[in-house]
Amino acid sequence: MSYTRRDFLRTTLGATTLLSFGPGATDFLVRSARAAQGQRRERDTILVVIQLSGGNDGLNTVVPYADDEYARNRVTLRLPVGELHKIDSLLAFHPRMGAFLRLYKEGYLSVVQGVGYPNPDRSHERAMRIWHTADPERPGRQTGWLGRVVDHAWSPAQTDTAAVFVGPIGRPFGLNAEKVVVPSIRSFQDLTLRRMPGRSLRQVEQPASLEADCELLHFLRRSDLDAYAKSGRIETAAKRAANTADYPQSGLAGKLYTIAQLIRADVGIRIFFTELGGGGIGGFDNHANQLGNHCALLHQLAESVAAFIDDLKRDKLLDQVVLMTFSEFGRTLKENGRRGTDHGAAAPMFLAGGRLKGGLVGPHPSLTDLENDGLKFHTDFRQVYATMLDRWLGIDSKGVLGRHFEPLDVFRAQLPSSGNPS
Repeated sequence: MSYTRRDFLRTTLGATTLLSFGPGATDFLVRSARAAQGQRRERDTILVVIQLSGGNDGLNTVVPYADDEYARNRVTLRLPVGELHKIDSLLAFHPRMGAFLRLYKEGYLSVVQGVGYPNPDRSHERAMRIWHTADPERPGRQTGWLGRVVDHAWSPAQTDTAAVFVGPIGRPFGLNAEKVVVPSIRSFQDLTLRRMPGRSLRQVEQPASLEADCELLHFLRRSDLDAYAKSGRIETAAKRAANTADYPQSGLAGKLYTIAQLIRADVGIRIFFTELGGGGIGGFDNHANQLGNHCALLHQLAESVAAFIDDLKRDKLLDQVVLMTFSEFGRTLKENGRRGTDHGAAAPMFLAGGRLKGGLVGPHPSLTDLENDGLKFHTDFRQVYATMLDRWLGIDSKGVLGRHFEPLDVFRAQLPSSGNPS
């Protein structure tokens, strides 16, 4: 039987569904649908990455309130001891991060202290590129560390997507891959499907004429139906969560809400990436009048992450998820005379999830032994990445990072051995 292009499209697509996705998202859901087809035996471990754009001031996030050097160097930015959420006799969370103290006490939050790398770069663009490539010696390389994870998962037979960026259309460099284009979505509404007017699902399933031996057409129709089914699972998950989930009204909370629905719908994605403070406006680059803006950002971070953790915990999904934050660098110890801070070096990273040991990881860096007024690192950020790869996602970190980095002891139990992330 001979088909024209018009006949082909009418038979395979026109009679089924239209995809109401943004650019790049159509292939994402269809690939995911083709690969899964109900064959996943159990939920995979999932990594959620939050980029704190602009250089977060770690010293006013995890505050060394008992160190005299902190008070001496932070004349206007020093936070009142009585308002802090104390972790121990030395450290405390920012006054607007009460939700993090609760997660910390419940054992769902780890604070990895003193994270950085040798010879730190204090340019936003170059420093962020280093964190995204995970290669300080070659920041100009063209793939991101998570993009290399996606490439590791890809094969001609494996059409699932391993990662997605949730945020404004545009992909962070860390997701740059050679073999796969990682999609971007803004909200779970971007993943809805609608049938052609006047067509029932039965009509979609049973086309009027289809050659029995036309394997390509059968495959495309099955893929389309699988994508429609997955869209229904996403909508169902969102409706169920709408009755129980309690998220604050903020940009980050909305992104994490979307991620939670995709995790709940179990559509095969193992890596989610989003950001707080992006676009250079209202971010963490506080050279002047830092106090108010930083307060608002940290409150948004703490409340949004806590809502996300609580949401997953309600559906017994928290043991499958680890959330990780990072920023391109910390800030200087001394404030700069404009009630702000300048670009620094080492800073804390946060991990949140159900299978973490919780607590502090590593000592707080010295406030007297500094590097150009920035904190010196003692934990290479690639050790944190290696921990997420080797001990959480089950991927050989050496193949992604280029050499071995010793993972951190942050998990309560033995987790997946190195393997395929999909």
